[in-house]
Amino acid sequence: MTRARGVALGAGLALLGAAVWWRRNPSACPYGQRFWVEAPHPFITRARLAGALAPRSGERLLEVGPGTGYYTLAVADALGPEGRLDIVDVQQEMLDHTMRAASAGGLTNVTPHLSDARSLPFGDGEFAGAYLVTVLGEVPDQDVALRELRRVLEPGARLVVGELFGDPHMVTEGSLRRRAEAAGFRYQRRFGPSFGYFARLLAV
Repeated sequence: MTRARGVALGAGLALLGAAVWWRRNPSACPYGQRFWVEAPHPFITRARLAGALAPRSGERLLEVGPGTGYYTLAVADALGPEGRLDIVDVQQEMLDHTMRAASAGGLTNVTPHLSDARSLPFGDGEFAGAYLVTVLGEVPDQDVALRELRRVLEPGARLVVGELFGDPHMVTEGSLRRRAEAAGFRYQRRFGPSFGYFARLLAV
């Protein structure tokens, strides 16, 4: 084996090992590596999220894990000044970054909350809808997070979950459907291909 081939094999094994470790040890993307959440998102685009979520002017919606606001600003804009978008993240740096971007964009309807998806700081049935994109797999207990999302959503509210192949924490459509239905949601439909999709579920 040549030296170059050996280096390439070693690098490949290291990447595979890192992916397996991340899969078994879910955690949020650190702020210092935010370029991953700021890069273009193929298949799980802002336009496709808008189609799945269908935000309406005046609504109150929830985003879990906004990162640096890749989806936040477009959704907040769609809600209009009478609407409200609450964002929840476990990292204050992400919230601060998103709020700076919202302020620069003239948006005043975004409210940040430093909290965990497994214990949302809201009362029952406060939201008309919620969404999280490439976030559910980062939560150590997805079932608890889905039950919390169901608790804070009003009956009939929609939950949109986005996932993308290549993310070491990707939640497959089948796994999402099983977990969500056990948490009190009804699966409605998928937007996009199975390797880069948004799924819309309804709170029952």
